Amino acid sequence: MKIAVTSQNFRTITGHAGKGRRFLIYETDASGEPQEITRLDLPKEYAFHDWHPVGEQTHPLDIAEVVITASCGQGFIQRLAQRNIKVVLTSEIDPIQAVRLFSRQELPILSAEEVEHHHATHDHSHSDHDHSDPDEGCQCH
Repeated sequence: MKIAVTSQNFRTITGHAGKGRRFLIYETDASGEPQEITRLDLPKEYAFHDWHPVGEQTHPLDIAEVVITASCGQGFIQRLAQRNIKVVLTSEIDPIQAVRLFSRQELPILSAEEVEHHHATHDHSHSDHDHSDPDEGCQCH
């Protein structure tokens, strides 16, 4: 199974998946052990927030069966579902551990309501830091 993980810094699981452009791609073996197979560093126009395919145009994430992220909107979940990609929201921050746990069906999965609650009760505003640097990404999750 191929699993994509949102990671704007290529170190931790980050959120804002619809605007994300960096993904770690893992493949799991029969025991569920993850192996990183590639990294996607997409141009801005390939962020799902800005990507508007023409016809049956493919997207680089189409290689994945699952996307693990810290947060995303319903639009992202729906758009990926149309591409037969399952979106999983988690509080886990380590990409390898998240993929390992997911493959063993042990990953702590957040509901959309829990993600909304997290954003509503978070102790700082996302405007407190700059999301334009893709090397940093949002570390508030």
